[in-house]
Amino acid sequence: MARIVVIGAGLGAMAAGARLAVAGHRVTVYESGSTYGGGVRRYARDGFGFDTGPGLLHLPAVYRDLFVKTGKQPLEECVRLTQVDPASRHLFADGTTVDLPNASRAGTVAALDAALGAGAGARWGDFLTRAREAWDRTRRPLLEEPQPADPAPLAKDPYPALKAGLLRRPTTTLAQVGARELADPRLAALLDGYAWSYGVDPATAPASAAVLPYLEQTFGSWYVGGGIRALADAVYERCLQRRVEFVFDTEVTDVLVEGGRAAGLALAGGTRVTADHVVAGAPVPMLYLERIVGRERQDEWPRHQRPGTGRVTLCLALRGARESGAVHRTVAHAADGLPMVTVLRPDDPELRPDAAHESVTVTATTEILPDWTAFAGRMLERAEAVIPGLRERLLWQELRTPDDTLLETGAAEVPAPALGGAGGRWLPAPNVSPLPGLYFTGGWSHPGGGLAHAGMSGALVAGLIVEGADFRGSQ
Repeated sequence: MARIVVIGAGLGAMAAGARLAVAGHRVTVYESGSTYGGGVRRYARDGFGFDTGPGLLHLPAVYRDLFVKTGKQPLEECVRLTQVDPASRHLFADGTTVDLPNASRAGTVAALDAALGAGAGARWGDFLTRAREAWDRTRRPLLEEPQPADPAPLAKDPYPALKAGLLRRPTTTLAQVGARELADPRLAALLDGYAWSYGVDPATAPASAAVLPYLEQTFGSWYVGGGIRALADAVYERCLQRRVEFVFDTEVTDVLVEGGRAAGLALAGGTRVTADHVVAGAPVPMLYLERIVGRERQDEWPRHQRPGTGRVTLCLALRGARESGAVHRTVAHAADGLPMVTVLRPDDPELRPDAAHESVTVTATTEILPDWTAFAGRMLERAEAVIPGLRERLLWQELRTPDDTLLETGAAEVPAPALGGAGGRWLPAPNVSPLPGLYFTGGWSHPGGGLAHAGMSGALVAGLIVEGADFRGSQ
């Protein structure tokens, strides 16, 4: 039985901790804050409840696997999972709307034809076929296997872009895919929206980001009863059942090194904790910039060659019931100088004081800005196109910005999923750090950001520690 210490109590870290405990190891998690979940938080006030991180779950199979491998109760006995249908309503700049069904390609094609005109569905369907090819090429190395020691093959973009004329530049970004292959600006906006939902700017993202809409439209969108925070609650409870120990309000100040490998942690106040392995669930950039990982190792972590984006969330407490015809998720695409926003309106009694009120979150991702209040005002203005009588119904609002994310997680930006192409610049830190005995998990390490990706990072780290160099990834 090995002694394993974990930095941070995010979902990736807890997923690793539960799996390692089941394998017979003694696991202790040290969290600088007073709660678990990382960026998966809940804001509650006056009987209203809001998710301030992700609002929907994609690829629930990742967490089904976690619960199967760590106990007798499956995921569905620990949380209430419901497929969201329609998966999303899209409101475009010209006022056109379309409702897209959950995990139905034929239904999506038909809906796009009906809303945008004949041929729109076929163009989107053809794009998804190419996106599937990129997914098939990268699913194992970018999601289910440890990052290879030589990631050079992943530097080449796997998306099979349509051939351009001899005088045309090659298609290198997701925005170019939309402009060149989808023809209709509304379809291009649809594609961009899936990227922005992961904090990815389509203007700088590689064409391989086409896997993001493919993933969602193929495997579906799921809501967790009580909000996504209930998933973090369930993972935490599973850890406690497996006798993972949590120490909150405790700052880690250094990773101890003995004999050239990680040997434990130094805590604020001078306490030293020895261990056989160290798992770091805190953001990798923070670990290095705060000099927690080897002061001489500042040049070892892979710095993303891309602008960071942050998540801004407005929690809206509304008087009046959710109107007939409202849907769970509406994406209001950018229009008239207003940003794209995602409006989540879960019909969930757990998140409102009574049937005469409604809790709504309005979310946008954007570059880090100096004035969040002005940006939030523009978000609210765009949300008015989605919620009838919004201003008159508004009781109060709470603004959550990247500044809050920084305080809660150690990084203001939203970590992006691992993506192929762009010379490898969209690959996060490997799970095996340059320092032997130290492993990285969570959204800032392989396979990157997103709830499913964080859960997979925990599985990969546990496999690497339990099976060592022979570990070849999830089966």
